[in-house]
Amino acid sequence: MMQSSTTPLSAHSPSGLAAVQEEVARACKEARRDRASVTLIAVSKTFDAGAISPIIDAGQLVFGENRVQEAKGKWPALLQSRPGIALHLIGPLQSNKAKEAVALFDAIHSVDRPSICEALAREIKSRGKQPELFVQINTGEEPQKAGVAPQDADEFIAACREKYGLQISGLMCIPPVEQAPAPHFALCAKIAARNGLKNLSMGMSADFATAIQMGATHVRVGSAIFGTRTVPHA
Repeated sequence: MMQSSTTPLSAHSPSGLAAVQEEVARACKEARRDRASVTLIAVSKTFDAGAISPIIDAGQLVFGENRVQEAKGKWPALLQSRPGIALHLIGPLQSNKAKEAVALFDAIHSVDRPSICEALAREIKSRGKQPELFVQINTGEEPQKAGVAPQDADEFIAACREKYGLQISGLMCIPPVEQAPAPHFALCAKIAARNGLKNLSMGMSADFATAIQMGATHVRVGSAIFGTRTVPHA
């Protein structure tokens, strides 16, 4: 039984993960999709190693973080002791953090401007490491939110490939909180399809089932697994 969503799950009760896994499987079945076609990213931002370890013990191996600096503080030790984990950066990336991001993360979901493309291209070449890259699309064209405007997406994706030599794996979007998510997921999927991109990072705790119906290959789920974040990091 899941604990209350108003308090964090204890370090000994990863029941939220089991419930989410069941819902992902159900959504895949309803969408007539193979469960293996959807990667569940457990969003561990603001949670420490003590909260993360039992989720790993329960079988979860893919995790998402919003900030490079926070991830640097807790993940190196976890990664050293727990082989097989994949770490995804799902929050905004500053160009001056590209070196650290390429070193630490297996995937970066927030490619959205030329300065990031330049920095990533430089670090990927320097380190000889190729993280999976997603272009973030601002489907709601919200001024406070990162991401490429839908009408600029094709040109930006082409520049990523041709000008910067980046291997783009897919697209990511975060729909406006006050709007129905399905049209935004559909728009993101349409842009991906016409650019030959197979991966779609779409859907969070409240709407990942809808995202799976709309073609998501990666869903980013935090509070439904870990519980409510009580004191976010500054």
